[in-house]
Amino acid sequence: MRQAGRVVAEVLELLREKIVPGVTTLELDRLAEKECAKRKARPAFKGYGGFPFTICASPNEKVVHGFPDATPLREGDILSVDFGVVLEDFFGDAAITVPVGRVDEGRRRLIDVASEALRQGIARAVAGGRLSDVSHAVQAHVEAQGFSIVREFVGHGIGRQLHESPQLPNFGPPGQGPRLKAGMTLAIEPMINAGGPAVAILQDGWTAVTVDGLPSAHFEHTVAITDQGVEILTML
Repeated sequence: MRQAGRVVAEVLELLREKIVPGVTTLELDRLAEKECAKRKARPAFKGYGGFPFTICASPNEKVVHGFPDATPLREGDILSVDFGVVLEDFFGDAAITVPVGRVDEGRRRLIDVASEALRQGIARAVAGGRLSDVSHAVQAHVEAQGFSIVREFVGHGIGRQLHESPQLPNFGPPGQGPRLKAGMTLAIEPMINAGGPAVAILQDGWTAVTVDGLPSAHFEHTVAITDQGVEILTML
């Protein structure tokens, strides 16, 4: 899983550098697929449940599972990119939200809070704790900053399958759910909205958008729980 996670981290870093005004998400998708081939990895999302692309590209009010397209990104947009691979039968999965050029203070703060929420959740992924300790840490940080948690989509276990048990919500009281043990691998992924938490699914059957049209941000890492602490597998 370390190898799969490293591929995910490397490709996302390449994509981050290419996210500028004028680029299209379809171009980013093609780049990601090309980079997978270079590393002898298979895109985890393409074909999964019928999803037709290598990355999920979700700008602005799109929350998750957005389809890449030929629309150029504009200055002031934000773009969430979710990406995973399978390498030697193990999966890695991560997501980033990136400003496109200069963005306003509200969108910058949304990104910062979502990133910090992921960090707070990861810090609670320790052997001996409970699964909902992670959930609560994410929710507490996000709501204290005046943002809302998307509840329809959750993190998950990951390993030889992209989505494994247990499901990992980004909300809930602490001290509940399975006991965390060394050897567990989780995909922790806060999705937060600038406005209300409600989302809707577009006609493509995949793309989730905020009901109020306000922007959303998404961050994710695949992590391993060890006796020495948590190891982030999708970080360079």
